[in-house]
Amino acid sequence: MEKLLQSNAVITAIGTYTPEKILSNADLEQLVETSDEWIVQRTGIRERRIAADHQFTSDLCVRAARDMQQRYGVQLEDVDYVIVATSTPDNVIPSVAAQVQAALGIRKCGAIDIQAACAGFTSAIQLANGLLLSGVYRKILVIGGETLSKVTNYEDRTTCILFGDGAGAFLMEAGAEGDILAMSAHTDGSGGHHVYRSGLSTSINAADIDTTSRIVQNGREVYKWALSQVSEGIAGLLRDSGYTPEQINWFVPHNANQRIIDALCERTGISEQQALSSIEHYGNTSAASIPLALDAAVRDGRVLPGHVLLLYGFGGGLTQSGVLLRWSI
Repeated sequence: MEKLLQSNAVITAIGTYTPEKILSNADLEQLVETSDEWIVQRTGIRERRIAADHQFTSDLCVRAARDMQQRYGVQLEDVDYVIVATSTPDNVIPSVAAQVQAALGIRKCGAIDIQAACAGFTSAIQLANGLLLSGVYRKILVIGGETLSKVTNYEDRTTCILFGDGAGAFLMEAGAEGDILAMSAHTDGSGGHHVYRSGLSTSINAADIDTTSRIVQNGREVYKWALSQVSEGIAGLLRDSGYTPEQINWFVPHNANQRIIDALCERTGISEQQALSSIEHYGNTSAASIPLALDAAVRDGRVLPGHVLLLYGFGGGLTQSGVLLRWSI
């Protein structure tokens, strides 16, 4: 469903973090039968970042929040709610959000993880918007973070070439007039078996994170779904919001691979030059891919206050969610 809305949610800061370790295509050539040319041609990926053995999703999320503090001078101690979107939590219990709350010294707040795979970040924005509209909460930290390398099978060349680690965060606050213009959400759970984590079990602590769980993906079916259903979802959100592709300054899709991004642009009438991508250097970072791609363009001055952005996540579930907003920082 697509809904126009009244929003009081203002995005006041953005922050990101990626681990230092780089896994290049040349490195993967030593692990599986593949080549740099083959990977780039089919995915657009040249390298991806990999968390250290002692780094987990909560660590990356905290670093993204710290980056936000350093760049924008915002206070996080008075945040009312922490929402973390992730498919790779440190533990099942406690939540990543609770660990972020503790690390940041937030004294009194709600804290939840949500699992919407690659649509996680946009779904978290939608939830934060509702909490702010309720009037009960005034300041919400939204984070998308993943350590996908810890659940990637590096003997499976169809998946190990894709995934990387990273985190990105928004600070969303209640204001007189919100940044969000429209949003949408769709799910087709009958296709959920096309992307899943196998063998998932509960770990006692981060050091005991489940090493038997792996990402399994039917890439062909996901590609077909993205081209048909996701392109329809994007077109529907634009149509119902009254915006045309020409009125969108920047399209920020989930960065599954470059071929899907290009195909979505072609099918929706959005120019490829309007699409922001983090895929070349970070790979598919699931819930972190949208803020990573957006923040790169914020840092280099492409995204400016007043620009209209279409953020669109899609993936495991099969679920998709979009947020149309006006950038204000």
